[in-house]
Amino acid sequence: MEIDKRVAARVDRLTESKTLRMARLSRELIDKGIDIISLSLGEPDFDTPLYIQEAAIAAMHNGFTHYPPVAGYPDLRRAIAQRYHETYGMDLGPANTLVSTGAKHSLANLVLALVDHGDEVLIPAPYWVTYPEQVALAGGKVRTVYAGVEQDYKMRPEQLRQALTQDTRLLIFSSPSNPTGSVYSQEELAAMAHVIRDFPNLVVVSDEIYEKINFTGQHHSLAAHADLHHRLVIVNGVSKGYAMTGWRIGYLVAPTWIVQACEKVQGQLTSATNSIAMKATLAAITQEDGSVQHMVQEFKKRRDFMYQALKQVPGIQLNLPDGAFYLFADVASYYGKQAHGQLINNSEDLVMYLLDQAHVAVVEGDAFGAPRCIRLSYATHINVLKEAAARLVSAFHQLR
Repeated sequence: MEIDKRVAARVDRLTESKTLRMARLSRELIDKGIDIISLSLGEPDFDTPLYIQEAAIAAMHNGFTHYPPVAGYPDLRRAIAQRYHETYGMDLGPANTLVSTGAKHSLANLVLALVDHGDEVLIPAPYWVTYPEQVALAGGKVRTVYAGVEQDYKMRPEQLRQALTQDTRLLIFSSPSNPTGSVYSQEELAAMAHVIRDFPNLVVVSDEIYEKINFTGQHHSLAAHADLHHRLVIVNGVSKGYAMTGWRIGYLVAPTWIVQACEKVQGQLTSATNSIAMKATLAAITQEDGSVQHMVQEFKKRRDFMYQALKQVPGIQLNLPDGAFYLFADVASYYGKQAHGQLINNSEDLVMYLLDQAHVAVVEGDAFGAPRCIRLSYATHINVLKEAAARLVSAFHQLR
């Protein structure tokens, strides 16, 4: 007798990450000997700075190889709290921080801790692929507010006010943004804060994982508004800014009641994160040596090159992103066109066409709540980007 192969309904509510799907397809084609350039994953191509590596080695030599506390080592939690106290005047201590296995884990803890079945969560689109999937896993309901390229992919305050209700449980947004690279200014965040004040039960989640990769010269946060601190959650980590993707360290900064709820979730699902990676993270955020600034300068050069290259393609609409390492291109003018027997009906068709004909992997905009668009990561060497741009431009020109 064959076993019942039903899976839980919560699993059926989830979809495969399109970014990870494109990475998998790229690897499969590369394994077949095809020269694929992958611009799909958001991973810096730089190695982790040496001072961070040395801190990890020292941690191993000093015996930090045992179970750490579930919420993270006190010295790391203290350092995180101190940083936000010094920058924004937040009244924080270690009890206001929780260290997890990546910022995605921090977000999962938070959503599972705060969202009950049927609770409404507002997410501006374009959004990171995982936000709505985590809400679905928790049984919540997602509402979206769309902002197109004509408004720099940034939600306007009047859109926020129209979308919120007194029953909205969470607002989740990112700045700098994945997938668009857009960055909210100090004035834009102040306007957002003005709206939020009229919804006293709303918990606001500010995903700032790309904080360090900012081309404006200064990162701005809702943390600058002290009257929101009691219901503000900041999610951050070291993966992007310090080129530490494989170390898997993220954290959240929040009121103690939220931290305690998230710690309870984490304690039952994963327990503490990696002890050695936490000691490396402590060094990363307390002993910066200029490595971050060097990486940001290189990302800016790559952004400028790719922006200019794609700007020359007729019909593509782009904003000039102020952060992260993505270009988010509105390519809807190519829908209905074809080449090499491939008809382009939507962003998924276009992504597969570019993979098949240009051998360049990008990600479809549907995954980010923006079906008119595709996302390209420029987190790779400039010489690779030059070849990728040449292939992409040629492939677009062939569509008629």
